Amino acid sequence: MRTQFMLVGLVGLSACGGTGPESAGSVAAPTGNGVTTTTNAHSFTNPTEAKTYKAIGGNQVYDYSTDARNTQQQQGQQYAGNASTARDSSITVAYDPRDAIFTLTVSDSKTGAATNTRFQDPGSRTDFGGAKEPQWGTSPALAAIPNVRFLQAGDGNPLSLYTNSGAGFIRPGNSTTPPDGEIPSAYQSTTFFYQTPGTANRAGTTTKYVTYAGYLRNSLTFQLVTVGGVSVKQDSWHLERGAFAYGEQTSNNAVPKTGSASYSGGMLATMVMNPTLDGKFGDVKPTYFQWIDGTAKIDVDFARSSVGLNVTGTVLAPQIDQYTTVGGLTPTAANAATVAAGATFNAAGTATIDLVNAGGFTGAINSAGFSATTNGAPTTVAIAGSSVNGAFYGPAAEEVGGGFRVVGGTPDQRIDILGTFTGAKP
Repeated sequence: MRTQFMLVGLVGLSACGGTGPESAGSVAAPTGNGVTTTTNAHSFTNPTEAKTYKAIGGNQVYDYSTDARNTQQQQGQQYAGNASTARDSSITVAYDPRDAIFTLTVSDSKTGAATNTRFQDPGSRTDFGGAKEPQWGTSPALAAIPNVRFLQAGDGNPLSLYTNSGAGFIRPGNSTTPPDGEIPSAYQSTTFFYQTPGTANRAGTTTKYVTYAGYLRNSLTFQLVTVGGVSVKQDSWHLERGAFAYGEQTSNNAVPKTGSASYSGGMLATMVMNPTLDGKFGDVKPTYFQWIDGTAKIDVDFARSSVGLNVTGTVLAPQIDQYTTVGGLTPTAANAATVAAGATFNAAGTATIDLVNAGGFTGAINSAGFSATTNGAPTTVAIAGSSVNGAFYGPAAEEVGGGFRVVGGTPDQRIDILGTFTGAKP
């Protein structure tokens, strides 16, 4: 017998007295360094005031449908990704220490990302190993990131009794099993995870003024449709993923104009890679998200306004939806279009400091690749487009953070890697 859950109807944030990041507390207008805050006092590791931070990073959105026919794959696929700069960000993170409320807002017209979730219930705090683990798409391997914390709430409904919201009878699944539901029903949930400020990262350094985070939003509907005169159950998937850095940026006049510095810290990325879209390797295989967890090294020459970025990480297992079939087979890592789990990812890029126009530094990734791939995909990424965006954090650029993007240029191949990095001086 399958366990069923009845969920309350979707309720807008406005019903609870707030829309957007302002619901986390009263804040002033943005300052010149891109941070919205009540004061410039340092309190990132031990917050005392409600603040809203603009994040630097990116988001991905993947929409598709599956149905009950066992020969079908992902249908109606639509994918989009976008990376932000220090000045042009579609992502904000608000925190009110009085009530320990986080509010994550991602509103990006270029991708269709539309997350506005307030994590206000103490029950929103979750972790692997408990009775209520983070939802599907939040890889258990992410728990290995040092000092990472997970929050989850029913998307758009901060008063939900569950870590998900929606309508009808659903089975919420778990970190490795996607949600499912009876006809008609719906499921929405947002997971936000971040490295605790003031704690050691993958590189063994500690950032006090900046941290990095990731998020995922799963929004699914289950309905009856008619295909070829036959009624079948259809599952519609709206999946969002993102990685970004946020914190207390350095005022432009406090960024050094001479000397150099090296920073090291953590790196997190979300990606898709599918080399089978033209059917060259047999079946056109579905596209799945994968996380990358690793480290970053940032070398800055303030006198020459130059930045060098090197990131390396381990690719985590694909987030397989279990309903898409490939040649009649149940989806598995073996017949998915992915990078092999456990493969190493490396990328290097350069950027130029432009505090006046960019509020930090901007540039491009020059090389990227993997130690192993699947389904005939090349290990070296043929880059068609890329970006590096970042800013300095702390009273005098003691730390650094930002995002990067790599878009592949090989015909008939879908590859998009969106990542974030932070760094502190050793």
